[in-house]
Amino acid sequence: MYALVTHFLYIAISLSITVWVGRTLFKNGHIFLIDAFRGSETKANAVNNLLIIGFYLVNLGLISLLLRKGAHPTNAVEVIELLSAKIGTVLLVLGALHYFNVLNIAKMSRKAKKRAATFDKASAEAASAMI
Repeated sequence: MYALVTHFLYIAISLSITVWVGRTLFKNGHIFLIDAFRGSETKANAVNNLLIIGFYLVNLGLISLLLRKGAHPTNAVEVIELLSAKIGTVLLVLGALHYFNVLNIAKMSRKAKKRAATFDKASAEAASAMI
């Protein structure tokens, strides 16, 4: 009986957290993607959609794999301990994915700004040479 309750709670809590975090990142990350793609909303939207799909696939896969892992609890304390271990693992993966994505978006943004500065400098030099 405790195993069934543990599975149900684990799935419900993990899915709720995953969907909430995914929606939050999708909504709030959009502006950073626009910046990384130098104002191209089309590219930002496409990448944002791809990121959220990958995010959900990785997390749903992890949730599924962890469902069977762990001992079968025999009391309420063991249920809580097992749930905290499984949900903690899911949260760590969510955090790691978020950190990885933020680093990559920041890197893309820096490269885009560097390219824009190089282009602006070359344009200014060409314009001054024409004078």
